[in-house]
Amino acid sequence: MSDAEHFPLLSDAGRAMLKRLREHPQAPRYTMACGNRVTADDLTRLQAFERFLRETPPDWVEGALPTWLDAYLEHAYAQVPAYRRRGPRPTRFEDIDTIDRGDLSRAPWDFVPDDVALDGLIVHKTTGTTGQILRVPTHPVVSSGSFPLLKVVLERFGVTLTAGAGQVGVVLVGWQRKAFTYPSVTPQWGDAGHLKLNLHPDDWRDPNDRARFLDDLDPEVYTGDPVAFEVLLDLGLKTRPKALVSTATTLLPGLRARLEAAFGCPVIDLYSLNECNAVAVARAGVYELIQPRLYVEILDPHGEPVPDGERGEVTLTGGFNFMWPLVRYRTNDYARRVWRDGRPMLVDLEGRAPVLFRTPAGEQRSGLDVTFALKHMPLAQFALHQAADGALTLRYSGAMARPDQLRAALLEVFGPDQALDLVETDLFAAPGEKMRQYIAD
Repeated sequence: MSDAEHFPLLSDAGRAMLKRLREHPQAPRYTMACGNRVTADDLTRLQAFERFLRETPPDWVEGALPTWLDAYLEHAYAQVPAYRRRGPRPTRFEDIDTIDRGDLSRAPWDFVPDDVALDGLIVHKTTGTTGQILRVPTHPVVSSGSFPLLKVVLERFGVTLTAGAGQVGVVLVGWQRKAFTYPSVTPQWGDAGHLKLNLHPDDWRDPNDRARFLDDLDPEVYTGDPVAFEVLLDLGLKTRPKALVSTATTLLPGLRARLEAAFGCPVIDLYSLNECNAVAVARAGVYELIQPRLYVEILDPHGEPVPDGERGEVTLTGGFNFMWPLVRYRTNDYARRVWRDGRPMLVDLEGRAPVLFRTPAGEQRSGLDVTFALKHMPLAQFALHQAADGALTLRYSGAMARPDQLRAALLEVFGPDQALDLVETDLFAAPGEKMRQYIAD
């Protein structure tokens, strides 16, 4: 695609920004070309979406379904082939069959509404912890919708984004052996710069160029995962962002405190899925729901809602991806739903199904027990594996982590007789994959 196709609204400032990012003497070796594909009509819709996010909190109350849900389901059963084939819509919401990643991966086109034009179709391919490929139908308004969503979320933490023409707004950083990387611009922010970068040295002509490049760009916000953020710490950056936003894997409080001390800004933990974008943001010990039109249930293994306060599988209906309406989508993430000041929140959020470990004494320990024991450690990433004979192996990444403290923390959970190996490693996942944090044979 040409720049005219990638950037339909490209301004002179945007053209200058792209030239700067592409031809910068310290720029990395970009691995792909990518653009926003936002048209004038799309831009109007994005501006309206930002206003909607500010003016509309999640409008469902304890003991009741959201007011918008009936019309949403009516549209889904009329226009989405996968739902329409089920026959008449059940009277009770709880009687609607759930869907999971397997349903979406087998025939993703069946979940695209008939009344949605395909002119702007984008297909985003991603894999999960099992390697199961998922092709997510999306649209420029949806992909660019993450920017107003980010802006409104940051305002909850007292952070106001002001980047415009000639400035760099957001840099997404990763740390992988291979990754898609590219420069782009954000039309709703005056064509401010936006980049996806891989901090692995192999992507750069000179590893020292990473700090020079990022200091010269001076972005307002970095997004990424804990591993990439620990690399940022080691680069010795002179500039300071307004915020760091962590996604994809568990962010331990120990690393968050270290990042906040080093960068002097909030470090925000965002619960997000490729299937529906950001779901909730961590604040004051809970995860606050973000999207006004996303209903969150907690279900038991049989697909039945559990009472508020009990643990179960996070299940979603709604979201702002109009190309792929979700109805009772089981995420394979687990949490408890509670209410604070009349608003629904998630607590004890854990990605993927709970894993139970056993101690030498035959007692059970959960992944949450391990997370709690390690939460004060400055770990960028970790994975615990228990073999069939009960031996544990902790693989971890964290330059400041002390093996003696890790061992002591885990033996406190499992007992002094527990067989335990500690392995410091890069913990690389393939591009687009989430690491499986807890495994028990």
